[in-house]
Formats: sequence, C-alpha cells, structure tokens
Amino acid sequence: MGSRPGERLLDLVAVMDRLRSPGGCPWDAEQTHHSLVEYLVEEAYETVEAIETSDDAALREELGDLLLQVVFHARIAEEHAAPWSIDDVAAGIVDKLVSRHPHVFADVDASTAAEVEANWAALKAAEKGRESVTDGVPQALPALVLAAKLMSRAKQVPVVPAEPDAAAAAASAVASLSAGRPTAEAAYGDLLLALVAQARADGVDAEQALREATRGYRARVRAAEGPHA
Repeated sequence: MGSRPGERLLDLVAVMDRLRSPGGCPWDAEQTHHSLVEYLVEEAYETVEAIETSDDAALREELGDLLLQVVFHARIAEEHAAPWSIDDVAAGIVDKLVSRHPHVFADVDASTAAEVEANWAALKAAEKGRESVTDGVPQALPALVLAAKLMSRAKQVPVVPAEPDAAAAAASAVASLSAGRPTAEAAYGDLLLALVAQARADGVDAEQALREATRGYRARVRAAEGPHA
C-alpha cells in the first residue's frame, strides 16, 4: 500500500527543522524572512516560466523549491516571540477555503465560475473590511500585472472608469517623443496602460505576452552571437 498523500510533506518539515536547529546548516540558521524574499520571488518566477514553457519536469521541481520557501518561513516563525508554525499556516488556508466556498461547504448557491468569483470577492471584502475594490492589490506587482489586476477589480464598480484607448495613447506617445516633451514618460505610461486594456479586451495576458516576446528576442540575440553563445 502506498503512502498517504501529504506524508512526504512531514519529511520536508523534519529536514527543514534539522537544517535550522543547532548543529544543522550555518547558512540556513542565519536566514530571516527578509533575507529570503529574493529567493521567494525568484522561485515564483521560475515556476511561472516552467508553466509557460510547458516543462512538466521543471514545474514539479520548481513547485518543490517554492514549497521549501513556505516551510522555511514557517520554521523561522517558530522562533518568534509569538511563534506560529506550518500547521498554523495550513490551518489558516483550510479555514479560508472552507469559508470562501459556501457553495461547497454550506448552502449558498453558485453554479457558475462567475458567481463563485463574485461570492469570493464579497466575502473577502467583508472579512478584511476593505473600502475600495483596489484595496489589497500589491503595488509591488509587475507593472503589467498590476494594471490588469486593477482593471479587473474596476469591473466591480457600478460606473466603471473608461479604459484608455490604445490607438489614441500610441499617437500621444509618438507625438510627445517627436516633440521632445518632458511628458514623454507619462505618455508612454498611458500607452502601456492602454495596451494592457486592449490585451484584456482581446483575452490576452499582457504580462505573459511580453514574457513570450522577450523569450523570442533572447533566442534571436543568442542566434546572432553564434554557436559559441
């Protein structure tokens, strides 16, 4: 009989505890939540790349690296003045999933994905006491992701602000550049915002599209460098 799903997660917790404890790894013992941020971000993006390139083997590996970051942060938190553990992390997300899915665990009716999303947003806003649909959207998100997220949230507003027109924004950016105006940066910002809006209208993820385009550009650069690259 095979092991129960999740059993190896306990092994990971035990290994992380050994690395962090006295007599373990000096590097692991020195890390803090802040020092690990760069690794957390890097592993998240490497996971995204594995998904976008359809590399299933890499995805399994990157998810493991990402999971390590979760376990690592939880282990560090056990040393806090007010400690919490990986079990508290798991308990929190279990409770959240149950409370945010009343159509599964209670008697709320939601038969479509759109209804589920609307219920989720309403429950989340009530739980966190948010006053704006833009609350909770991290400003540190990549700019294209941030723009798309804000536009998505704006759809919940009764009178949705008009999204910028791509053609008009492009003309403005070109005119600003040609005239050497100091407002060129703002014009290009408007252009990028408009392109995100147009991409959303066409069902395209602007961030993913740009990453794909840069992968192609990178390949062309390497080809231009020759076989030694």
